[in-house]
Amino acid sequence: MKTGIEIIAEERERQINVEGWDADHDDIGNNDEQLAMAAVTYAIPSDYREYELQIKNTWPWDISWWKPTPNDRIRELAKAGALIAAEIDRLQRMQFNNNGEQ
Repeated sequence: MKTGIEIIAEERERQINVEGWDADHDDIGNNDEQLAMAAVTYAIPSDYREYELQIKNTWPWDISWWKPTPNDRIRELAKAGALIAAEIDRLQRMQFNNNGEQ
């Protein structure tokens, strides 16, 4: 059985290699912490999601990019975790670029 970290890492690799959401893309299109907001949206349990209350207010991109998997909670949490990892990486790159240090 894979650990949560392994599942999240695989999802992040899929996002990069299959979807093309690499560091350059993350840096250009997500300056308002959209990656974190997308992660929040996937992390909300499906029983608590309502389009008008949560999705509409938290999903940062066009709704066509919203791809929930309500019958696979682990998959949704993997997406959330991978998006959080991408946001951490983006913020670290910003800090390094702004400060010249890590």
